[in-house]
Amino acid sequence: MGSLVGTPGALPAWKATIFLFNIIAAAVAKRHVVYWNSTNTRLTAGDLSIQVNLNDYLDIYCPHYPNKGTLDPGQPESLALYLVGEATFQGCVETRGAIKRWECNTPYAPFGPVRFSEKIQRFTPFSLGFEFLPGRHYYYSSLPTDEGPPLPCMKLRVTVCCEPTSEGSKQIQSRLQHFNLFFSTEYVYSIYSCICHIVSLKFMFKCDLFA
Repeated sequence: MGSLVGTPGALPAWKATIFLFNIIAAAVAKRHVVYWNSTNTRLTAGDLSIQVNLNDYLDIYCPHYPNKGTLDPGQPESLALYLVGEATFQGCVETRGAIKRWECNTPYAPFGPVRFSEKIQRFTPFSLGFEFLPGRHYYYSSLPTDEGPPLPCMKLRVTVCCEPTSEGSKQIQSRLQHFNLFFSTEYVYSIYSCICHIVSLKFMFKCDLFA
């Protein structure tokens, strides 16, 4: 493939390699978007279900209003989202076992709707992160905060692929084929050369791909 030749102040080769792998992982992962507010009838009906893979992202967008003049008479929606057990999922009630994930309390955010992202990962290095297991179902529901108006019950079921079945194995194989495509010689060389060029300009770093 080539080598990375360092100069004084050069970026170590292992850091460039990690950077490369992070780019590939981000390219393979999918982002699943949910707009969490009372106008989303799938949420209020309780039949919204999403299937994700490990390393995918679940993006939750909070209720948002461009300015106070666009709001109908009444208070803007503000709510807290919880990870709950299956039994609690049948109705939006707060229980001792519920895990509070986020709070949507900035309805007039100037930069647009507040987004919270949940990375679907088997292990997490963060104390506030959550770890997901393949083949399991996870349940999100919300409750209105004290500052907001009463809201209907809104809930979401997330299924992490895959159970140890033949169908699950097919999905895993398809995922691996997609991943292997990004690790083909042509793709890796192309991405690696781009990284070398960017790093060399920023850090005075000589990158020899043919050594």
